[in-house]
Formats: sequence, structure tokens, C-alpha cells
Amino acid sequence: MGVVAVIAKRLDALVGPGVMLLYPLFASMRAIESPSPLDDQQWLTYWIIYSFITLFELSCYKVLTWVPFWAYMKLLFCMWLVLPMFNGAAYLYENYIGKYVKMGTGGYNFKSNYTEDQRKVLQMMSLDARKSVTQYIDQNGWDAVERAIKAVSSTSISITYFFFLKYIT
Repeated sequence: MGVVAVIAKRLDALVGPGVMLLYPLFASMRAIESPSPLDDQQWLTYWIIYSFITLFELSCYKVLTWVPFWAYMKLLFCMWLVLPMFNGAAYLYENYIGKYVKMGTGGYNFKSNYTEDQRKVLQMMSLDARKSVTQYIDQNGWDAVERAIKAVSSTSISITYFFFLKYIT
């Protein structure tokens, strides 16, 4: 019974690093390699919230030693943030943080005259590509971008069709 009591008493120290650091680290590396911005949002938000929790904990350590079960509350909150069945960090971003953060990164915000679909397209680009595309849009208009996208799409389809005909027939 002594071993079980020690494990139960120090469960936060045994499970905490895996839940709060190792799994998020692994998931963040996978998110970097994936093309979807949604998982990037989840894990960037997690690391920001975890940093705030750590700063709060370091700043208020003497007070938190008197709060019963602080370590377990922190562990449960971080589990809610991390676990895929909850995706708490993404939930916090969508419902609270995202409302107060302007769209865009690196201090570069989109003009208000873009539609929501156009903003989504621009948001999926890297910062350098986004700057180049917005400069192109300022000079030539959004219609020129749509024509370029259609030209590339039809060209890649015709090239694929050409190779299909050449090698299949």
C-alpha cells in the first residue's frame, strides 16, 4: 500500500511532464509538417497558455503552495488543453482569444475590403507569399489573382491529362 500511496501522492510529477511537455512537443512537430493551419492554431495556442500558466506559477509560487491540489488542477487543465478529444486550446482560441486578436501575423494585417473567403486564402499563405500576393492584388486587383489560379489549375489538369493519355494509351 505504501507504493500506491506514493504514486497517488506524486501522480502530477509522474504524469505531468508527459502530458504537459512531451505529447505537446510531439504534436507540435507533427503540426509543423502538416498543411492544415488548424493544428498549428491548436498547438501555438497551447504553448502560449502553458507559458502564461508557468509565468503565473513562478510569480505566485508562495501563494500557490497554500492552494490545496494546485498541481492536480494544473494537470487537469493542461490535459483539457492537450487531449484530442477536448482540444481545449483550440476551443479557447476560437471562443475567446480569436475575437480579440486581429487576423494576420508578423504585424501585417489584412485590409478590411477583402471578403471572408479571400482572407482565408491569404491566411493559409506564408508571410512572404502573403505580402507578395497582397502587393499583386493592390496593383492588379483580385480578379487577376483568380485568373492566375484558374490558369494554373487548368494547366496542371491538362498536363496531368496529357501524361495520362501518353502513358496509359
